[in-house]
Amino acid sequence: MRIEEVRAIVTGAASGLGYRFAQELARAGASVFAVDLHAAGLDRLTQESRACPGRVYTSVADVADEAAVRAFVQEAFHQLDGVNTLVNNAGVLLDGLLVKEEEGWIKRLPAAQWKRVLDVNLTGAFLVAREFAAGILDRSAGGGLIVNLSSMARAGNVGQSSYAASKAGLDATTRTWALELAPHGIRVAGIAPGVIETPILDNISEEAKQSLRAGIPLGRFGTPHEVWLTLKYIIECDYFTGRIVEVDGGGEV
Repeated sequence: MRIEEVRAIVTGAASGLGYRFAQELARAGASVFAVDLHAAGLDRLTQESRACPGRVYTSVADVADEAAVRAFVQEAFHQLDGVNTLVNNAGVLLDGLLVKEEEGWIKRLPAAQWKRVLDVNLTGAFLVAREFAAGILDRSAGGGLIVNLSSMARAGNVGQSSYAASKAGLDATTRTWALELAPHGIRVAGIAPGVIETPILDNISEEAKQSLRAGIPLGRFGTPHEVWLTLKYIIECDYFTGRIVEVDGGGEV
């Protein structure tokens, strides 16, 4: 698929990688329907994309809300005159140990915290992918592409049991959906970034950053542009499906 032919839903588009994906797609002439809970970030995306050849539409919505997902996917198909690409990027990171001793008390990871991460990262991706695929089949639209954003943390990382579980589950669904949807001309792929220079790193100490860099053979964090180049490759290579591309500098989180 040529980039300028893309009509994409991008979730989690108000900041970080999702913002970069939406921006780069619009710059390349694609039409974008950007979704996020944070209106301010979407407003900034709209303003910064006005001069781009591609059109940008936005919707404030929670991907974990089934009714909201159905509504914004339908709106995207209407606004973009059909949708052929979904970038399932929305995600939350709520770190916490399963249990820990603190001042004589045993502190447990709250079930609500675990559930929110799974609801957004895994169930949210499922809901949007389901409505996207149903929309294509309903309109006999001639195929499409789903790209799920995974993470190298999928293999497990201290304090990230919910996040790791959500991303490992997303990898499994990526392969499953690729097999199920191939007869309909819909490709499904994933990207598993390592540590990328996004605002999430602002909450990490310099000491922790140095420790992370030490585990990366290339000796640095990745850039959003490098992850965008991976997405661009997947979009343009019509023979790529059912696989997750690791973009981690050769290391592990």
